Amino acid sequence: MEGGVAGNSVPPNSFDKSKVLDVKPLRSLLPVFPEAPNGPPFVCAPPNGPFPTGFSPFFPFSGPQGSSLTPGLNQNLFNSTAMPIRSFRAEPPPASNGENVQSSNKRKSVGPSSVKKKVKRSNDSELALAALTNFKPGISAAEKDDGNRELVENVLMRFEALRRKLSQMEDAKESHSDIFKRANLKAGNIMFTKGVRTNGKKRIGAVPGVEIGDIFFFRMELILIGLHSQSMAGIDFMPMKADIEGERVAISIVSSGGYEDNAEDPDVLVYTGQGGTASADKEASDQKLVRGNLALERSLHRANEVRVIRGFKDATHQTSKVYVYDGLYKVQESWMEKGKTGCNMFKYKLVRLPGQTGAFSTWKSIRKWKEDPSSRDGLILPDLTSGAESIPVSLVNEVDDEKGPAYFTYVSTVKYPKSFKLVQPSYGCNCRDACQAGNSNCSCIQKNGGDFPYITTGILACRMPVIFECGSSCPCFRNCKNRVLQTGFKVHFEVFKTRDKGWGLRSWDPIRAGTFICEYAGEVIEKIKEKADGDDGENNDYVFNTNRVYESFKWNHETESAEERSDTSEKFDIPSPLIISSKNSGNIARFMNHSCSPNVFWQPIMYEHNNEAFLHIAFFAKKHIPPMTELTYDYGILRSDETESNNMEHGKKKCLCGSPKCRGYFY
Repeated sequence: MEGGVAGNSVPPNSFDKSKVLDVKPLRSLLPVFPEAPNGPPFVCAPPNGPFPTGFSPFFPFSGPQGSSLTPGLNQNLFNSTAMPIRSFRAEPPPASNGENVQSSNKRKSVGPSSVKKKVKRSNDSELALAALTNFKPGISAAEKDDGNRELVENVLMRFEALRRKLSQMEDAKESHSDIFKRANLKAGNIMFTKGVRTNGKKRIGAVPGVEIGDIFFFRMELILIGLHSQSMAGIDFMPMKADIEGERVAISIVSSGGYEDNAEDPDVLVYTGQGGTASADKEASDQKLVRGNLALERSLHRANEVRVIRGFKDATHQTSKVYVYDGLYKVQESWMEKGKTGCNMFKYKLVRLPGQTGAFSTWKSIRKWKEDPSSRDGLILPDLTSGAESIPVSLVNEVDDEKGPAYFTYVSTVKYPKSFKLVQPSYGCNCRDACQAGNSNCSCIQKNGGDFPYITTGILACRMPVIFECGSSCPCFRNCKNRVLQTGFKVHFEVFKTRDKGWGLRSWDPIRAGTFICEYAGEVIEKIKEKADGDDGENNDYVFNTNRVYESFKWNHETESAEERSDTSEKFDIPSPLIISSKNSGNIARFMNHSCSPNVFWQPIMYEHNNEAFLHIAFFAKKHIPPMTELTYDYGILRSDETESNNMEHGKKKCLCGSPKCRGYFY
């Protein structure tokens, strides 16, 4: 059950499948054999497959749409009357007048209006889902086999964009449609069908474009980039020689707490083999030296490298897991011992190869700091905010003797002068409990084009011209899902001294793409003052200006439909330029440095206070960000009219971001 599909061959001693005809089971299933396997190797599937209602089966459960089955293969195993189990229906109950339902329905309407509405909604959902699949893969056949860093990040961002869109649609249709359930599986299905994947060729050792320390929030992401091709099994393997069953070696393992692993040592992992676990219909049993277990035993003797992915509970979403790629290991030892169930289990000792970048060791250190903040080396202050934020922000310097940044007043939001012209009349919604996705009567949702801007987990669904959150006059709860910016950040940040860029910002927690980082807090000013005026001139390093030119990028899921694109515009709609100075007062946003390849982007958000709407600048994660990775955004460059009226070199600074796409300077 652990082996997956790719590279499998029929063992010499397998039974004759034609004998299945002599068996009289209670239920019969028709297996389907595709000509060209082009989907993810789902294994360990329940009898009806791993797809909830509304999912289209894909390889290995069905062939590609429009493809023909291998001639004669199914017919040889089953007779021509074999049907999938879902094809069978119960006999219709007799009607009260003695006629069956089918005949009575000829003279009656289809059913009550509620049933008709459900059918219509289901059809609408199917049409919406079909529209989402209308996009070009943009990946060549060679890139599907071998990737690179840019391609890996592109595949992951496109998967996340599609998953968020499906989650947004699921939230809005949850009460009457299940076609969007399990958005991650549905997104993976669509990605494979469209051929949006890379590193599909199995290999031993490092995977092109995947770096040690990279994090993932779904097993499907591991499959799409070729890091681990098993959706459920913990051991992935490949044959050393083609079609020889006994020559398979392990190439990657996932250790995420499903078995009795000893995973506390950052350089040594004692991994438990697969199989033998109890389930609803069977008792625990001894593990067998087959498939994945046998592959690990082969890797012990061949001493090949094995990729290790470790899984943990997500600190910000307790019901979810986060996976970190911990690098290359080698199997050093194997043995068998009794498990907690009393059954025999295989144990494999894997040792991390020396000289690799730390990954799990970083997570171990952070766990210690959270338990005892004083154990953090270089700690200056345990909480830079002095309690202004619900989660403390550490101040750390491990580089030199500087005791902290220049003095400033910590504030958690932006301050407007009363005369500022962006302030405009606004009124809230009438929701009594909490605003619900899909509620067409909610005025705040109507302001957002009819879509809830955030999915259930609080993740931003897509970039918008401007987002409207609920305000102070809205009667909905304070923890309404449409108040993400106002409820503050949910991760543990650290302001730290960099080696060459002053102070910077990073997180102790893994950050999921679309996570709210923080607001840019400070004082709104009417315009940039001249340099001679002092504090707020172009020599002020703590200014955010919406009027600058920012590098464009696509973050939303895009289709080829012009109508669909118009609904998810990523071009901001700000009434007039907004300039915020955080030199004298601000928050953690003032410590984010510039990068030409940033991992954070800004999004304008408006919400009402005292019947007036105020514009705020919020930052969100552009992609998954591992712990202790510096958070950066694009500072933008001056507009052409500004550079013509001023010295082009005025305010220009040398960029030290180190990105392959670095433009060499920033303002």
